[in-house]
Amino acid sequence: MSGAQDFVGRVALITGGNGVIGSAVAAALRAEGATVVTADGAAAGSWQEADAASLAVQAVRLDVTDRQAIDGLVQRIAQRLAPVDLLVNVAGVVSFGDAETLAEAEWDRVIDINLKGSFLACQAVIPGMKRLKFGRILNIGSVVGKNAGNARPWIDVAEQQRAGNVAYGVSKAGVHVMTGFLAKELAAHGITVNAIAPGPIATPMTTDFPAQLRSLIPVGRMGTARDIVRAALFLGARDAGFITGEVLDVNGGMFCD
Repeated sequence: MSGAQDFVGRVALITGGNGVIGSAVAAALRAEGATVVTADGAAAGSWQEADAASLAVQAVRLDVTDRQAIDGLVQRIAQRLAPVDLLVNVAGVVSFGDAETLAEAEWDRVIDINLKGSFLACQAVIPGMKRLKFGRILNIGSVVGKNAGNARPWIDVAEQQRAGNVAYGVSKAGVHVMTGFLAKELAAHGITVNAIAPGPIATPMTTDFPAQLRSLIPVGRMGTARDIVRAALFLGARDAGFITGEVLDVNGGMFCD
């Protein structure tokens, strides 16, 4: 999946690192020789108190919507370990229900975490990557940010209650567009910015994914965290430097463009 020694000596930051996908990416990168810092809103430990050893092994608590917290964590990683040269933005939340009754507070929650949080993390690592003249940024988007939702409310209105809604789709579409903007701005600095757009992935967030929609996945199954890991290792590799601004579909053929 990656070249020999490709990740050895590199420092990665993974937001949403306690989740199924984030923890799988972290484990794979560590197996490849990278030093990995995982951050998650549900983690117990504070990054302010973490030394170099604990930063590299235990998830630290991070609110991705807090600019000062993200900047502080990235600076501490640089001081204790080395500048982050690989950022994987996994932190995110899902939202269900119809647009007509969507609460403003729910809209704000989803946009803040999924889109603003990803942007703030990107912003925080850019200066260090520029100094290194090298970096890889990977954002997690979604097929829902491309296909205007998996649900088919004109067939079954109940599907909208168990599949990503408009707030989720808009947040992920924003992640895709943001990826392209940053890719163009940072290309001259040796930094690539790409996104992975998963289809339905088997995680606790998708346990209620409608069986009718699952049956529409051409390869005949839900995706796994390992499917996302393979894409992340490919796009995060040193020799992937000619790939930037890409939104890589990992959806089993559910959406093709």
